[in-house]
Amino acid sequence: MKKNLLLLGLLLSVSTSLLAQIDKFEKEIRAYESKDSLAMPAKNLRLFFGSSSFRLWKSFDQDMAAYPSINRGFGGSTLEEALYYFDRMVLKYQPSWVFMYEGDNDLAKGQSPEFIAQEFVEFSKRLKSKLPKTQLVFIAARPSLARLNMLDKQRDLNARIQQIVAKEKGRYFIDMQSPFFRPDGSLMDDIFVADRLHLNEKGYQIFVKQIHEFIQKHP
Repeated sequence: MKKNLLLLGLLLSVSTSLLAQIDKFEKEIRAYESKDSLAMPAKNLRLFFGSSSFRLWKSFDQDMAAYPSINRGFGGSTLEEALYYFDRMVLKYQPSWVFMYEGDNDLAKGQSPEFIAQEFVEFSKRLKSKLPKTQLVFIAARPSLARLNMLDKQRDLNARIQQIVAKEKGRYFIDMQSPFFRPDGSLMDDIFVADRLHLNEKGYQIFVKQIHEFIQKHP
């Protein structure tokens, strides 16, 4: 009963608040579609799909050169938007892997870890239904100086997702929390740009290292 209510809340949320904000990301999505019309990416690549941690990854092509991939990060997106744009930004690429970075902005907008986890379940189910051979990787919500007050909720969300993927084949989790903390437990303060939220070059080196290590373990 509780899960049904959560799913109902998810559907209502998508049909109201999301549709009311559709223009917010439509320009970015159409820009990707225009790019694809000129040169459609090959099938069976690794698709990086998510929010600004992907969108602002300036060295993506260089960092992922050894692992054929495409980056479709957009705006300050949430899992709601990821679900809404599923057909246009996931299904059409027929990827072998989907690497997702969402959840951080969702928490910042006041959504609960429990609700976001259910959205992830919905995304996973949709992927399995449409692309049964495609594997899904959730990259953990990472810490930032700007959102230190969300740290407990981030950890709650990450723990929930870990529990979910542990029960299903073809679903994985990358820890993107602990690598950004010093041995004494303090968050690194030299890995962010001026907004104290997004990563600088040093921060992305850590970000990329975690992803490379995962790929090397799951070629």
